Amino acid sequence: MWLLLAGGIAAASAGGAEVSADAPTDLSVTVYRSPYRGSGSINLDRLGGFALISETRTVRLPAGISRVRFEGVAEGIEPASAIVTGLPEGIIEKNREGALLSPSALIESAAGRPVTLLRSNPRTGKSERLPGKILADAGGGVVFETAAGIEALRCSGLAESFSFDPVAGLSATPTLSVLVQSREPAATTVTLSYLARGFDWAADYTATLSRDDATMDLGAWVTLANGNGVGFPGARTQAVAGRVNRESGEVEPLDAGGPILAHCWPRATTSDSPQLLQIDLTSLGGGQLGARKGIAPMALAAPQLADMMQEAQRVEQEQLGDLKLYRVPERTTVAGRQSKQVRLMDRAAIPIKIVYGADVAADAAAEAFPAVKLLRSTNDAANHLGLPLPSGSVAVFAEHRGERLLERESGIRDLAVGEELEINMGASPDVEITAIREGIDATSAPAAQRDVSERIEISNARSTPIQFELRLRLPEGARLMRADHPLGQKNGRPIFRLAIPAHANVTVRYQVRHSAG
Repeated sequence: MWLLLAGGIAAASAGGAEVSADAPTDLSVTVYRSPYRGSGSINLDRLGGFALISETRTVRLPAGISRVRFEGVAEGIEPASAIVTGLPEGIIEKNREGALLSPSALIESAAGRPVTLLRSNPRTGKSERLPGKILADAGGGVVFETAAGIEALRCSGLAESFSFDPVAGLSATPTLSVLVQSREPAATTVTLSYLARGFDWAADYTATLSRDDATMDLGAWVTLANGNGVGFPGARTQAVAGRVNRESGEVEPLDAGGPILAHCWPRATTSDSPQLLQIDLTSLGGGQLGARKGIAPMALAAPQLADMMQEAQRVEQEQLGDLKLYRVPERTTVAGRQSKQVRLMDRAAIPIKIVYGADVAADAAAEAFPAVKLLRSTNDAANHLGLPLPSGSVAVFAEHRGERLLERESGIRDLAVGEELEINMGASPDVEITAIREGIDATSAPAAQRDVSERIEISNARSTPIQFELRLRLPEGARLMRADHPLGQKNGRPIFRLAIPAHANVTVRYQVRHSAG
């Protein structure tokens, strides 16, 4: 237990040694799905999920107080969630270092300080090095001064770059630092675990209908997305389905530097093409800037979305309390600013039924509108399924003249084993529904009531008979008094199940009683 007096940590930190933990020797990434994202595609710039990341590293501690730096953690790390186990005497203090090394950050930190300008001589074509000083930083247009005078960056028409002296306070990668104390020098293996934002995952299904529409083949991919600039290669990877009760606190964003503006003198014209700023980083240590030691490089510029990667390995489903955990059996790379896919399942010849349906307010008139076509099965072993299915998007294909064509894109909700699998195929103009109010009968009794008579007409323009479900929405306090067709219940609502012949109409009549009080 530590007693921290005012100024004690600052004094200890100032006199302590700086220690960098080794690169991770083992990584684990568990991705939790965004609770509010629908079944649409994943946007790497707006990932609402998070991840639990565990890293195993070696730390070599001197005797006394030292600051240990864990370089290359996720940009979206939540420092308060970080747990470090394996240190000799625990942690005094944790810090997230958010100022990243970037072109704009370098220029801002070098404002008013000597720099070296590298430029091609317009007469000789040879590269020359000119000592100078930056007068204004990247936020307002870079202005620098050399012996030749004051100039604005990218306005000379020459290729230009700067060389900087080493800069303190900037980190090439996101870094978590902890203040620790050790009674004696020690090399120890520690585990760093933390929560980080900027992750998500989704299930993407493909369904292929048989020629007779009696069965379908269903395959699925798990799409893992990492919106951070830092990647996690060779990681043990899991995805968790279900909504986790988690407080949403704001995380201070990393300062990755903004754009570098170029404001030129009036001599420049609109036809001048701005040159990209290039920075000689050899004076910063000679290594590749943004490289995570032994792990993966991180780009300085705005990264481009990487192509979707596919790996033919099946995800294994496990129980995690009331949640479902999908484990990737082989180690995989959760790369920075990328989404990738691993195979979730393949099932063939799943029996399906095609049902047409409509939801109708029980006492309201409505002009003709199309029914909805549904593909329906049951998630059990008898129907070649029988495994928890996470919610996601589904693309339904049908064979037409020897070609496999997309028929519909829809969604699947989270399904437990034994639940009904239903895929919405959209509106079917061949089947139409019309609701007609036939009359209202009101009594004069003290507890006044009124009865509404309704007629629903269903027309089938298809050349084959169909199964149809008419689901009624009853107003609050109303009840169904009588109907001329057998009535059932589904999810607490009245439902008519009808067989409608080809090129035929079917009429359903019923009466709804309302309490007028």
